[in-house]
Amino acid sequence: MDSAILAVGGRRILVCASAGPVLAKPGDANDFLAEAWAQEADMLAIPSERLGEDFFDLRSGLAGEVGQKFANYRMPLVVIGDLTRWAAQSRALRDYIREANAGSGLWFVADQAELIERVSAGRG
Repeated sequence: MDSAILAVGGRRILVCASAGPVLAKPGDANDFLAEAWAQEADMLAIPSERLGEDFFDLRSGLAGEVGQKFANYRMPLVVIGDLTRWAAQSRALRDYIREANAGSGLWFVADQAELIERVSAGRG
């Protein structure tokens, strides 16, 4: 599937394709932000398979740096996918996911349907 714009609840969400370059270091976030801006999106959704393993290891700091970069540019970030494997290995990650999902700048959702539901409900 190619990247696509999803219009939901007054938002333009760029949903990145499942295949493509991986966000493996903080600087890689710039490429994703540039694509979102080029598509005039105001929210970005990245499939979990496009994130490097370090993203899910909170000790690496990658998730925090990327999340902060997106927050600085006021571009909400959504990670789409099954995170069971990583969450089972880390209580800290489970807590991070829960806390992020309570806010509006970074979400972790299972699938596109959950993303649409959250945005439609005005939580984003």
